[in-house]
Amino acid sequence: MTGYEDLRGRIDSTRPHTARIWNYWLGGKDNYPVDREAGDQIRAIHPGIGAYALADRLFLGRAVHHLVAEAGVRQFLDVGTGLPSADNTHEVAQRTAPEARVVYVDNDPLVLTHARALLASTPEGRTDYLDADLRDVDTILERAAGTLDLSRPVALMLLGVVIFVEDHEESYGIVRRLMDALPAGSHLVLSHTITSPAMPEVDAAVAFWNEHGTPRLTQRTPEQVERYFDGLELLAPGVVSCSRWRPGAPDGEEPEEPEEVAMFCGVARKAPS
Repeated sequence: MTGYEDLRGRIDSTRPHTARIWNYWLGGKDNYPVDREAGDQIRAIHPGIGAYALADRLFLGRAVHHLVAEAGVRQFLDVGTGLPSADNTHEVAQRTAPEARVVYVDNDPLVLTHARALLASTPEGRTDYLDADLRDVDTILERAAGTLDLSRPVALMLLGVVIFVEDHEESYGIVRRLMDALPAGSHLVLSHTITSPAMPEVDAAVAFWNEHGTPRLTQRTPEQVERYFDGLELLAPGVVSCSRWRPGAPDGEEPEEPEEVAMFCGVARKAPS
C-alpha cells in the first residue's frame, strides 16, 4: 500500500465530500459536521436519498456473493472504494471463498487513512489498497497485477464512481480500457445515479450538491448507464434499480418488488472473443 505522507494536508474538512456524506447516510462516523449538514440539506430536498446508499451497499453484497458462489470468481478490482463500511468486498467474498483476492483503489486521502480496515484479509486470501484515480487506468492495472493474476477472471467493481467523470465518452472509454485488459470470464459490476423525468427531486439534490460539494456528480439516463455494458453479456435482470437487482426473499416466498431508487446497476460477463 502506498504511503500516508501529507494526508492531513490533502483532507479538506471545510467542504462536504461525497464519500463522507455517503458514510454519514450509512450510519458511519467517518465524517465531519460540514458533511452531516450537507447530507441533511440534501435529504431535505429529497428525503429518500439515504436509501440509495443502502441499496447500493446491499447490491454490492448480492453481486459479490453471486460472483463468488455461482460464477467462481476469486479476484476483485474495486475502484472507487469509498470509506470502509460493513460487508466490504473482501469480507463478502472471503466469507464464501477465503482464498479470494481483492485490490481496492481510491484517491480520497480520508479513505487512505482508513485503508487498514480494508486489508484485514483471511490468511488464505489477500487484499491490497492503491492510492490512484479512476482515470489512471495504466497505473491501476500495473499495480493491481502485483496482487491479482490478470490472466485469470477478475470482477471489476465500479460502484458509484464513474459519476465523477463528467465527459460521457471519456467515462465509457475508461470502463472499456479496464475491461479490455481483463480476460474472458471477467465481470463488470457497476452502479450509477440516474436522471429521470419521474424523479425531479433527484436532479434537484444533485444540483444542490454540485453547487456546494466536491467532487461534482454527473447523472446519466438508464439507457446511458446500460451503454457501459456494451459488448458484455448482461446478467438478469439487466440494468435496474439497485434495490431490484436480485433482492431475494425468505425461503418459499415470492419476493415483493422493492421501491425503485435512482441508483441503477448491472452485472455483466466478458465472453470469449
